[in-house]
Amino acid sequence: MNMMSRDERKNIKGIKKFLNSFTYPIKGLKYAYRNEQNLAFDCFMAIFVIVMGIIFKISVVEWAFLIFTVGLVISAELFNTAIEAVVDLVTEEYHPLAKVAKDTSAAAVFILAIVAVIVGIIIFLPKVISLF
Repeated sequence: MNMMSRDERKNIKGIKKFLNSFTYPIKGLKYAYRNEQNLAFDCFMAIFVIVMGIIFKISVVEWAFLIFTVGLVISAELFNTAIEAVVDLVTEEYHPLAKVAKDTSAAAVFILAIVAVIVGIIIFLPKVISLF
């Protein structure tokens, strides 16, 4: 693999730099999707709630909350993956602070997932109840 230093990457100009600004995050998404089971589940749930939003014809405001919440959960999962990778890079041995870093980043994702479920209940429960 051709490894460029950070300074070399910063010196790339023009269209190449602009295109690279898209390729790196796409590579990160691919990596996380392939290697993080929870991200794959989050993506499945995102597709599910989007389909449900279409079926139930949710309002523009509800769409805004739904998309924002989905984006937060997926972003948190990506941050969690990045934090875990950096911790693993720094130490392969067990360290209590490494555990704290991993556990608290996982907790952040967990809290956002709970919030996402609550947002989903607020948006979809009244629509489901109205069917009966």
